[in-house]
Amino acid sequence: MAGPRDVSAREAEVLSALAGDRSNAQIARHLHISVRTVESHISSLLRKYGVADRRELARLAELEGVDPARAHGFTAPTGPATSFVGREQDRAELLTALDSNRLVSLLGPGGVGKTRLALRVAAEVGENYPYGGAVVDLVPVRPGFVVAAVAEALQVREQPPQTLTDAVVGRLTQGRTLLVLDNCEHVVADVGDLVARILTEAPETAVLATSRERIGVAGERSLRLGPLEGSEAEQLFRDRAALVAPEFTATEQPDIAAQVCAGVDGVPLAIELAAARAGSLGPDGLLAALDDRLRLLAGGRGPNERHHSLAHVIGWSYDLLDDDERALFRRLGVFVGGFDLAAVSGVAPGSSRGELSDLLGRLTDKSLLYRSQHAGTSRWRMLETVRVYALEELDRAGEYDEVAVLHLAWADATAADLEKRLEAGEEWQAEFDQVTADLRAAVSHPEADVRRLARRLAHLTFARKRFVEAHDHYLTAADHATDAAELYNDLRDAADATLTVADGTQAYHLMLRAADRAEAEGNHELQQEALAYVVMMLNRYEVQPPVPADRGAGLLASDADTVEVRIARAWVARFELEPAEAAVAAARRAQDPLAVMNALDAYGTALGGARRLRDARQAAVERLELAATLPEHDPRACAEIVDAFHVASTTAVAIGDLVEAVRLARRTDDPMHGHPFITGPRQVRAFALGGLLDEAVRTADRMYGSWLAAGRPSHAWMSSAAALAALAHGLLGTGDEPVWQARALEMARVRTPAAGPNLQAASAFVAARLALHRDDTRAAGAVVRGAFADFPEPWWVPYAHAAGAELAVVAGLADAERYVETAAAAENLWSDAVVLRIRARQTGDPEAMTEAAAAFERIGARFEQKVTLEL
Repeated sequence: MAGPRDVSAREAEVLSALAGDRSNAQIARHLHISVRTVESHISSLLRKYGVADRRELARLAELEGVDPARAHGFTAPTGPATSFVGREQDRAELLTALDSNRLVSLLGPGGVGKTRLALRVAAEVGENYPYGGAVVDLVPVRPGFVVAAVAEALQVREQPPQTLTDAVVGRLTQGRTLLVLDNCEHVVADVGDLVARILTEAPETAVLATSRERIGVAGERSLRLGPLEGSEAEQLFRDRAALVAPEFTATEQPDIAAQVCAGVDGVPLAIELAAARAGSLGPDGLLAALDDRLRLLAGGRGPNERHHSLAHVIGWSYDLLDDDERALFRRLGVFVGGFDLAAVSGVAPGSSRGELSDLLGRLTDKSLLYRSQHAGTSRWRMLETVRVYALEELDRAGEYDEVAVLHLAWADATAADLEKRLEAGEEWQAEFDQVTADLRAAVSHPEADVRRLARRLAHLTFARKRFVEAHDHYLTAADHATDAAELYNDLRDAADATLTVADGTQAYHLMLRAADRAEAEGNHELQQEALAYVVMMLNRYEVQPPVPADRGAGLLASDADTVEVRIARAWVARFELEPAEAAVAAARRAQDPLAVMNALDAYGTALGGARRLRDARQAAVERLELAATLPEHDPRACAEIVDAFHVASTTAVAIGDLVEAVRLARRTDDPMHGHPFITGPRQVRAFALGGLLDEAVRTADRMYGSWLAAGRPSHAWMSSAAALAALAHGLLGTGDEPVWQARALEMARVRTPAAGPNLQAASAFVAARLALHRDDTRAAGAVVRGAFADFPEPWWVPYAHAAGAELAVVAGLADAERYVETAAAAENLWSDAVVLRIRARQTGDPEAMTEAAAAFERIGARFEQKVTLEL
């Protein structure tokens, strides 16, 4: 699904520059070409991409942040190595159906060739979908994980608190996209729910589904795929048989293909299985075996008549196996994904590795297994229809319960080994990805005790940075908890997993549940620990509980003196130093790094409230140093590590160390590196203050777009970044400053900046700085008074004071010197440089102005250095 091949290099540059809604004049300046040339290239691009307007072109350019001419291909599994044979009429009908319907389902029994035809047609129509798409093989996917599989195929990342479904649908709303959902029958309900949303909310996305039954969604156009007939079936047999027995192409054997195809009802998979046996049985043996099976092939068995033909073909192959081969074949049906020799040993403990290796080879030779190589290790898998047959035989033999228990034990041992390798710093990710589907299947066992496996799977999933899925697995573990202590551990890890992605409300409610269970069991110590966490959530994060905020009041009034309680009291006091100092001391005595990090956060917040910004910075530096010693694969540690990066950036900005702020913004060792909610705001702030204005604008666009896609979650702490984006636009002269001022209010959920504690000081700073930039002193008095308001949040106060003081001097306000003295008292390098510039303005001394410019250079404020030199 690549874009037009005749897009020139210059056109590609123009297309890329369209991202971010740049004007033609801005693009012309950026590329050093004329506006008329830009207009000509845009007209050409509209024609070549077949889109209606420049907005559509901009959307193409912005998707994934890469050139759409190369980015929007299918994400699909490797296609079959063998050739596509026949199906010309079916292919034409499917093409016609896709041309006029947004949901087309290709129906038929297993093995009839639905997947192969769907892939062929998808490849043919690919150029009609400039936003690409994906082929999603649902064979290894269990109920409840369809959305995760689609998201992985589309390369959609979690952006909590937005649901993964919202993220998938959001990706599909970006333009004409084709989504192929293959093998839907075992998850048809989940597929139906997802497709219904896609059809409603993503009007330019088409869905092609293959299934044994209809999806059942309004607007579905179904095409039923029947067996191959006549020459097409015979050609398929000859083509496949020739790979193992060239004599089957000889003219003296003209009737064998017709007889075999007729005997297996023309089902393509049955034809291929028969052809694969041609080499070992020969023409006579093949016909003889077919003759022996005619009664079974015609009679059928099993509850679903649509499966009889294929079941007979697989049954024929199954009956040709010896007893040992059959026994292993049945047991392999429990594996949802692929399996290696060690996995097979887990479900067949009575056989040696040598025996199992031999049996796997024999089953592979008979086309009941397919072998692949991964990192030097052989892995096998069954076609899904073959696997279903194996499971039916396993159940018929009365062996299912025994093998399911063995499969669960193998999954638990495998997860335990992966955990050990993770904690030892050894390679584990590739193998985990190979077995994830089976670990998920094992943890879904309806009757077994899966808590231990659920916790291990949650831990491994968390380490793979699939935080929301990890949260869900921890909740599965919680469902199997036997007492308050187990429940606390499961819910605490689930809470910290969700807290990692800034969802304090969910964490709050999970720990309330843990506290209630502890109270019910009379475990007062555990209840105190859970309530301490609840109190911290209320005072440390943006939490909107539907229960009284004083739920932990009894805890605070009690004589409890644990480290957790001391930290909770420090957070309730918030800007008071004494409780915070006591919490830090208690945590240090306990020698608990996580407790020390939490207490230091409360202490740094109190120091900020006391305007001791440099001391707050030192506390943040110590937290970040401690973070480097903790395992980020542990949810409890990771939540603190992520916050340590956030606070380190906040305090670096607060003291005016923009070199460090930009360095932190670019660090890639942050566990949330690249997440638009967590890292985007601090990047925007650092880039805007550091004079990297274009980069600030681009990052802000991504941040805001992701916030919208997530459903506008309540993250008021992001609003100051939107205010700094307004500053960047104002300094660049794009005209979009009012847009970002409105977005800052939207994020803070207020009507005026003064009503937003996270926004007020930053917004006052931006107003004063832009008034200076534009030499606009008409409302200087009001702007300056706003810059010296009584701010509830300390981190942006020095910037507001410095910009306000400079505006007061430039406007000649009577009490300007008082403002300058206040700004000079701040513990902030930016403010210090501004005061130097103010004094140079007052004296007219060029050397003093040069000294001020050098001060801005030292702290990494490129734009301010440039402006100061111009002055």
